[in-house]
Amino acid sequence: MRIAIASRIFNPEPSAASFRLQALAEALAERGDDVTVLTVQPPRQIVNAAAAGKNGSQHTLANVTGEIPTVVEPQKFRVRRFPVLRDRNGYVRGYVQYLSFDVPLFFRILFGKKRNLIIAEPPPTTGLFVRLAAAVRRTPYVYYAADIWSDAASQTGAPSWMLDVVRRIELFAWKGARLVLSVSDGVTMRLAELGVTENVATIGNGVNAREFVRGVAVGTAHAPAHPEFVYAGTASEWHGADVFVRALPRVLAERPDVVLRFIGGGSEREAIEALADDNGVSHAVRFEPVRGPAELAPVLHGAVAALASVRPGSGYDFAFPTKLYSAAVCGAPLIYAGTGPGQPFARTEVDGAPIGVAVGLEPGEVAEAMLAALQRPHDAARRSRVSSWAMHSVSLEGVAARAVAEISRL
Repeated sequence: MRIAIASRIFNPEPSAASFRLQALAEALAERGDDVTVLTVQPPRQIVNAAAAGKNGSQHTLANVTGEIPTVVEPQKFRVRRFPVLRDRNGYVRGYVQYLSFDVPLFFRILFGKKRNLIIAEPPPTTGLFVRLAAAVRRTPYVYYAADIWSDAASQTGAPSWMLDVVRRIELFAWKGARLVLSVSDGVTMRLAELGVTENVATIGNGVNAREFVRGVAVGTAHAPAHPEFVYAGTASEWHGADVFVRALPRVLAERPDVVLRFIGGGSEREAIEALADDNGVSHAVRFEPVRGPAELAPVLHGAVAALASVRPGSGYDFAFPTKLYSAAVCGAPLIYAGTGPGQPFARTEVDGAPIGVAVGLEPGEVAEAMLAALQRPHDAARRSRVSSWAMHSVSLEGVAARAVAEISRL
């Protein structure tokens, strides 16, 4: 089949969506499909880093088009890139930025090669334009329901009329799809509550386990000068990641050498930076840009614990932060704060012992968990066993295989 994947984000721009769509494209290509990814030009800093070979791997310009040279790994599918607007932090985030991808995408589908299937990645506006263009071209499409955007929008303080518009657009995108791929049982249940019950397949979620394991194996061993807690990933309204800063004064009172690292972006980053200043702990908190698996893996592997959270009552209680998968693959102990499916995952036992701890989203509980983690010695053998378990349990290759099986049934 001739298949197009439409996404505002793709490799080499690191994100959960990039990793799973890369795995899906590879799996489709390996079964013989003619796959083209319709995406955007990545941020210039990522292009420059890749061109310089900072990750120590060989790269090529093959199979890629775009005005800015884009460096990616050799692959069996094509990537077609188009300029896009980004916010001041370099993300394609915000309705104007989304439309700067969606509107050209509409015409790329409308006047591009005829395809047998289109796979659309959120946001819902992309699903809207894919449905419209696909209808004109008489092409079926699949919608990848990675989360429920209209629920997330309700936590941003947006006016009710805007939330209603987002909900209607999202329902329009779901209900026009021949197949909706859901990343979790929670998302599937929420879809059903919103009236989407037909043609929904739960395929799960995961991470690019091979890249993280390779980063631990070949990367320079990360031996931090101070004990580090690492929050690696997006910090948005529904995550509640500020709880780790609120817990930090109590931790520093007993261990003044501790460092808390936030690696990545998100809409709450500026608020968390201000909170660190207000709480007098800014000297112990570091804010760093997003990193790819090869750079992030040694950091997670050497951390006292990896942190993740979901704010209860945010409308996103069903969500699972994939940063838990990344940390587990790197063998890092987990501290999960909040609600949802992250709690049982953090308590998963490997060789009779849990891979982490799960607590409520309360600073005192979080501080106790962090202090307990500091008292445990660094067990390299234990981390290796957890990494091996996660490599087989949460790999995106398995997720992609399930997605391909569902697509094959169409």
